[in-house]
Amino acid sequence: MATTNRILSIDIMRGLTLFLMLFVNDLYSPGVPKWLVHTTALEDGMGLADWVFPGFLFMVGLSIPFAFMSREKKKPSDKNLLFHIIIRTLSLLLIGFFMVNMENYNQDLTGIDKFVWSILVYISIFLIWNNYPKESKFKILYTILKCVGILSLLILAIVYRSGTIENIGWMHTSWWGILGLIGWGYLVSALTYFFLKDRFGYILIIWILFILLNILAQTSFLNFLDPLKPVFGVIIDGNVPSIVLSGLLIGTLLKKYKEDQKQYLVIIISIGIVSLIIAFILRNWFIISKIIGTPTWAMLCNGISILLFAFLYYIIDLKKWQKWTIPFLPAGRNSLTTYLAPDILYFIIWGCNLHILFYKQMETPWLAVLGSIIWAFAMIAFATLLSKINIRLKL
Repeated sequence: MATTNRILSIDIMRGLTLFLMLFVNDLYSPGVPKWLVHTTALEDGMGLADWVFPGFLFMVGLSIPFAFMSREKKKPSDKNLLFHIIIRTLSLLLIGFFMVNMENYNQDLTGIDKFVWSILVYISIFLIWNNYPKESKFKILYTILKCVGILSLLILAIVYRSGTIENIGWMHTSWWGILGLIGWGYLVSALTYFFLKDRFGYILIIWILFILLNILAQTSFLNFLDPLKPVFGVIIDGNVPSIVLSGLLIGTLLKKYKEDQKQYLVIIISIGIVSLIIAFILRNWFIISKIIGTPTWAMLCNGISILLFAFLYYIIDLKKWQKWTIPFLPAGRNSLTTYLAPDILYFIIWGCNLHILFYKQMETPWLAVLGSIIWAFAMIAFATLLSKINIRLKL
């Protein structure tokens, strides 16, 4: 693998978390070991699936200082940089909004098959947010494709119906979806970095404040904010932003200590251990629960993510053990496409009643697990193939 100035462990950990996200999302839960899947809301514990999403959130935060550094090479004004943050956030919220509403779609009221409607939503998303070549004789065509995507998404929203014939509903925010949660967490962390830059001490304070906010949100102290929760509940809860901010903190330190890698490792390993200690202290009052979004779960996941990144940074960027990372690199560098593209295949498989997912069964647990592993690798390959024909999402 060619040596570059890029910090490869960032791409690889992002790719690993995406691979695991594809894996656990595909698992047939009744037929596989409990430690691989989500725990229930009131169960004090967590499985692999309960770490995967916060692991990705952590990487969202860790990547922010380097994303800013990349954009600053183009010398944008503060106004343009702030505009980019807002547009990226709104894009994630909008995509998440549509994905969440797929769950309650009523094809009898709408008149369009559920899988057809969902596939058209995804096609519209790709038309709007595809990373079209900047220097091309097809610029007019790309503009037309974007406009078609926008118009299509608008029509799909207008025709959408949920509920029953006695109580017809429209699209609404029951929750923001995975991408919406990422959007809110990104907004808090990106604005934090926009205003504070590389001031580690201040970023640490913001992180602690959101941990405290997450603790308070588990009590009745913030009930007076209930009217704001339908829109700003993710920020008020503090859980998701605190996880993304933990990544931002580690990313800021990585920039600061890029010439002193051993010192960097000592510092972040210490932060990771302290995070785990705080998690087990908080467990005296709050259970470990992803669904409830407890601070115990957040700090435990932060500790795991920080220590895992320290390990990957050591073996990949310091020791240069890089050949094993090749399968995960495309997912790490093309994360949004890798996450969304498989859903189109799911809808086609379900809509056409194809018996491709035969491995999803209780009778043979090892086959259910192996099938999902193969599916995850296949989806990374699928996203890689799409990128080769210039189909690659970028917000």
